Amino acid sequence: MASAPTSAGVTYDHATGRVKELAYDANGNGRVDTWTEMDGSRPLRSSVDINEDGKIDRWEEYDENGGLAKVGFSRTNNGKPDAWVFSGADGKVRRIEISSTGDSRRIDRWEYYDAAQSGPDGRGALVRAEEDTTHDGRPDKWETYEHGILKTVAFDENGNGRPTRRLIYSSSARVVIESDPDASGRL
Repeated sequence: MASAPTSAGVTYDHATGRVKELAYDANGNGRVDTWTEMDGSRPLRSSVDINEDGKIDRWEEYDENGGLAKVGFSRTNNGKPDAWVFSGADGKVRRIEISSTGDSRRIDRWEYYDAAQSGPDGRGALVRAEEDTTHDGRPDKWETYEHGILKTVAFDENGNGRPTRRLIYSSSARVVIESDPDASGRL
């Protein structure tokens, strides 16, 4: 939201009479910290200043049914989203997209989670990740995890879109380094 109202309230569209925005105090301390853009009774997106420092640090976008589609947050606390969390129908995290540059339009890391596996935090476990370390729009680093623990990391060192080197881990300790793939691309 462009400007943060100082008091809680509802803004209506004067032409249609429909709810346009809700501003409210989510933590109950007397200060507005959440602004939700509405289309009548359906939420479109919310902006939240969780720590009340005057900068938005959580963004929520809703689907056409008003369900939560994704949540953005600022890892650098600069008022701009640099990571987005996507959940499944059960509400559990399925994917996180991260921008190392702080530009939410330039995602360069994708993490995938399996709700059926338990991770270290009791939530779904990280099962794989892809990363674009050269910022050319294509993944060139691939990680696999087992119950949230790193199992392999593969690198594309020549830019052809396939791994040329792979590190294999056991109990988080590197045990094998493979390189120079054969004609089929296998290491």
